[in-house]
Amino acid sequence: MSTGTVAAVDLGATSGRVMLGHVAPHQLRLEPVHRFPNGPTSTDDGLHWDATGLFRSVLTGLTEAARREPAIQSIGIDSWAVDYALMSDGRMLSEPFHYRDDRTARGVAAVHGRVPFAELYAQNGLQFLPFNTLYQLAADARLHDADSVLLIPDLLAHWLTGARGAEVTNASTTGLLSRDGAWNDDLVARLGFPRGVFPPLVEPGTLLGTVLPAIAAETGLSPQTPVTAVGSHDTASAVVAVPMTTPNAAWISCGTWGLVGLELDSPVLTDASRQANFTNEGGVDGRVRFLHNVMGLWLLSESVRTWERESAEVIDLAALLAQAAAVTTPMPVFDADDPRFLQPGDMPARIADVLTEQGKPVPRTKAEFVRCILESLADAFARAVHTASDLASVPVSVVHIVGGGSLNTLLCQLTADRAGLPVLAGPVEATALGNVLVQARAVGLIDGDLESLRALVATSFEPVRYTPSSR
Repeated sequence: MSTGTVAAVDLGATSGRVMLGHVAPHQLRLEPVHRFPNGPTSTDDGLHWDATGLFRSVLTGLTEAARREPAIQSIGIDSWAVDYALMSDGRMLSEPFHYRDDRTARGVAAVHGRVPFAELYAQNGLQFLPFNTLYQLAADARLHDADSVLLIPDLLAHWLTGARGAEVTNASTTGLLSRDGAWNDDLVARLGFPRGVFPPLVEPGTLLGTVLPAIAAETGLSPQTPVTAVGSHDTASAVVAVPMTTPNAAWISCGTWGLVGLELDSPVLTDASRQANFTNEGGVDGRVRFLHNVMGLWLLSESVRTWERESAEVIDLAALLAQAAAVTTPMPVFDADDPRFLQPGDMPARIADVLTEQGKPVPRTKAEFVRCILESLADAFARAVHTASDLASVPVSVVHIVGGGSLNTLLCQLTADRAGLPVLAGPVEATALGNVLVQARAVGLIDGDLESLRALVATSFEPVRYTPSSR
């Protein structure tokens, strides 16, 4: 093991960050460099991402990173999955659509009209989510004007280096990979997509190229700075940094979404898995992320946004969570995966409607609403853990929660209570850490398998333990 520094670009659905990862023998340290907001922009034709603005923010972060550490040994990029940019002659045709845009409904109908979902699942192993990339592409009127489709991390890597590729962990969420990990040419043809728009697949740890001269001049990076493919789906990077010490561990990567699952050596493609809506996505080193998407802390953040719009006041979330923890009246539980919660809008009203339909009492105060949301998320997390265990025949003995949700002490305790299993919370910046680890191994700062990388995380970041309490 050597000493060195890499830069991690970690982009989430609500914010982005550039961090320096300092690697030394038996020690891993993150240094925040630049944080910036991210979110959808509404235009006449729907909901989009401001990818151009996002890239400018990334360059600002890399400029500061180069100022602090001139000898950066690699850059890696991860982001959310499924969304993409259409490119033609090196130019982006338009800003990428946001996965919450409602155009995806017609894409679902078009895809399932040609390939029934049961057959799709047998080929790609993905749970049904109406925004999976293949549904978006089926609804995209400009697809045939493009010469390439680049997922968000691949787009930013292209702008940094000029190289075009599709990193496999993120490409696995498109629904267009076959079970052997290649582009599924037969499925692409049946859906009427032009095969030539899909770039070559690359594995995590692959050198994509070095930064373009113009990028080096603008940021102060060395022109020889490599850009390395990491687990570019943020969950793939997060799972790398889950400090698991047993194969009987479940994990929850909790932020805007709650990704609940197991790491396996092979996919689970049974009828039971399909009916439970579990997905099989690519992981680093050929592992399989067997998981279920839960709506996540989006339910809470969108509720807070609604209350702030109504009151024109900023809500103190920490105080509100403390009030929710003090609620003693039993709160009703709703289905956190109800598709009505997917779109932006008045989340408390939607939750109230669902509870009313089920004949359950509606919370009266903000604190009760928050407690209701967290109880419902914890219930969804616990059910997903036990379902994953049953479907994969893996007895689960501990649950790891990583990401921003690991700081929510009430959610962590409620999850332990409802799952009846100990919860180990942290690290918070698991995604950035996993990004750093894959880069560090690629450039020779560390070596070993995923278990070795996780051991380094465990020695550098001690998790917080939550023991189930009697309910």
